[in-house]
Amino acid sequence: MKCLARSNAFSIPVRVYYEDTDAGGVVYYANYLKFFERCRTEWMRLAGHDQSALASEAGIGFVARKVSCEYLKPARLDDELIVGLEVEKLTRVRVVFRQHVRRGDDQLVTGSVEIACVDMATMTPSAIPDFLHQKLEALK
Repeated sequence: MKCLARSNAFSIPVRVYYEDTDAGGVVYYANYLKFFERCRTEWMRLAGHDQSALASEAGIGFVARKVSCEYLKPARLDDELIVGLEVEKLTRVRVVFRQHVRRGDDQLVTGSVEIACVDMATMTPSAIPDFLHQKLEALK
């Protein structure tokens, strides 16, 4: 997977598969949230941490707190998409992303996703550990 990163922006390529589409032959609207999630996961991996290691070693996880999307144009089977993010805000507990899906120069979907760091044992808000917060701050 070829990921593209610059300052506070990051993107990954995504191909549309048959399983991503609905009966009308376009990407089912909820699947864009999956594409957004993949992009955020790879962004975190770029910081040197994967979700499973953070859960098992640091006892934290990231959960979606708030999402809004605007669907502008449909994507279709076999389209090559670019799914991207920009960090809009980073606090001790939350990260707010602006995210998008593009096909070439066409913007298909835009959105805002807020994630929160939680203690995996209690599922309550938890501060992002300093070691991770510093790395995320550098990617911002």
